[in-house]
Amino acid sequence: MKILLQAATIYHPQSEHHLQKKNILIQDGIITYIGSETQEADETIATEGLCVSAGWVDMFAFVGEPGLEYKENLHSLAAAAAAGGFTEIVCLPNTEPVVQTKGAVNYVKSIAQQLPVSLLPAAAITVDTHSKDLTEMIDLHRAGAVAFTDGTKPLQGADVLLKALQYVQLFDGLLMNKAEHTRLTEHGQMHEGEVSTRLGMKGIPALAEEVMVARDLQLLAYTGGRMHFSLLSTAAAIEAVRKAKAEGLHVTCDVASYQAAFTDETITPFDTNYKVAPPFRGETDVAAIKQGLQDGTIDALVSAHMPHDTEAKRLEFDLADFGIINLETSFAVANSTLSGVLSTEQLVAKFTSGPRRILRLAEPQIEEGEAANLTLFNPDTSWTPSEAATKSKSKNSPFFGQELKGRVIGTIHKGQAVLNQYF
Repeated sequence: MKILLQAATIYHPQSEHHLQKKNILIQDGIITYIGSETQEADETIATEGLCVSAGWVDMFAFVGEPGLEYKENLHSLAAAAAAGGFTEIVCLPNTEPVVQTKGAVNYVKSIAQQLPVSLLPAAAITVDTHSKDLTEMIDLHRAGAVAFTDGTKPLQGADVLLKALQYVQLFDGLLMNKAEHTRLTEHGQMHEGEVSTRLGMKGIPALAEEVMVARDLQLLAYTGGRMHFSLLSTAAAIEAVRKAKAEGLHVTCDVASYQAAFTDETITPFDTNYKVAPPFRGETDVAAIKQGLQDGTIDALVSAHMPHDTEAKRLEFDLADFGIINLETSFAVANSTLSGVLSTEQLVAKFTSGPRRILRLAEPQIEEGEAANLTLFNPDTSWTPSEAATKSKSKNSPFFGQELKGRVIGTIHKGQAVLNQYF
């Protein structure tokens, strides 16, 4: 099978073709030609504004299989990921049972072999993600776990985190944590501020994130090792990471690609599709996120894909589960809301080289003779996502019916091309 990408602008700083328009021929999953001459192919992708980059990586996606397949299974996750431009996905361990054994890691890897997306299992730090006893992390690392995290469950015990940071240094592993002091966020529904007071809702204070970031950084300075903060949302937390990096700590962080799309002032009140954790915060926090992305304090953007069935979302706001689906809209939301903040080249880096550097993954090369691991996109095309068109099994998104700028055309990875119908 020969696929020709015609007049595609290449976004890949490591390539001599960076920011140049080239014809790219892919045969049986291998890049066989990059140049200006026309090539014969079985399928030609020729569309105005076609761009290509190394395949995108997502570091924070929930999948329900095993145990919660009605929310999302591995096949639907891969379909949504490919539609959103992702070729590699870090799967959170919050399944039933939790991903905390070699068998669970191998199960994800075995299913992924047949899919057009590489599924990278993250294993739990603690048994059943209860923040108490450590899992067998060395065995899990050898089985193929790319990182260790309790996923949606913030790690609470300082003693457990300290031991975990010491433990992963035996194999230079990566510890990921969602910074949240759960006693401070208990019963919280949205960002604590004037809006929560006006609506009569229990607030989620910025302090809950900030005290945990400060604690974790102190422990990291004491123990050494590598640590990554998932889903930061507050100005003070981002500033703390900025200072820690300047001091030489091995710390990285990400934010959800949608975090700057709304504030607590702009969400639709009581609409559970705007209920996320951490919550949409204030203007100061959004400005800090944008600054952190610009200056490199924030290393990556993630989908924070959290699929939920109808029964978990169509409830009173205080009873509904946190989270939205975002794999298919991740790039478009970031591209729309960060216009003027990041260039297309900088934005793409937050989905490609940033995550790979954190996870120590090899960077795909866009060169002749290399295996194709590519994302095809157009940053200038507008489109409107819809519930009917989504590949996810769940429908909890605030972006349905909203026009977004930046469309994924498809992916080519593992010898498989997945193309969105519109191109």
